[in-house]
Amino acid sequence: MTAKYATTCGVCSDPISPGEEIARSGSRWAHSACASADPTAAPATAAPAKAAARRARPARPDMPAVEGALEVWTDGACSGNPGPGGWAWATRDGRQDSGGEFPTTNQRMEIRAALEAVRALQGPLVVVSDSTYVVNCFRDEWWKGWIARGWVTSARKPVVSRDLWEPLVTLVQDRGDVSFRWVKGHSGDEMNDLVDALAVEQSRAVAARG
Repeated sequence: MTAKYATTCGVCSDPISPGEEIARSGSRWAHSACASADPTAAPATAAPAKAAARRARPARPDMPAVEGALEVWTDGACSGNPGPGGWAWATRDGRQDSGGEFPTTNQRMEIRAALEAVRALQGPLVVVSDSTYVVNCFRDEWWKGWIARGWVTSARKPVVSRDLWEPLVTLVQDRGDVSFRWVKGHSGDEMNDLVDALAVEQSRAVAARG
């Protein structure tokens, strides 16, 4: 089908313009090519029995983490897409940082938050994010395909936000002690709520500065 309104691809995060061919990729709308290439997406036309079976599957396992690794929660926020945005990270022991920029997107702020956390914190880390885009890049090793293809997606498009992804992937690979874990946003996780509030605060501050 074709898009009626402008939105953002749920797989590659590129803009989708009205009139472009789109398809369901799980619960998200995506470019048709991205949806067909998304390794994490279930077919939108799956029979009800298959859909029920997917819902009954156990949660996907977390990435292996170094014992005793420090947990750091990260989040990004953006008012509009693009628009003024903010990023933040925080640990339970009180360390935290945040910042903002304009113009930007929510996806960029999610990646930036993880990048800033990995840059700032030494030793084994578990990056806890509510962004499946960030977590699945490492859990499903999307980055390997990107690098093998010269930073091009399986849909033959340049990887969006390569300027953030490349240094993050490089850091994670060089260190070898960083893993990623997904947490559902706005689900009562106090640390996720904290970094969300910090990122939103930065987004608003950027907007106020014009």
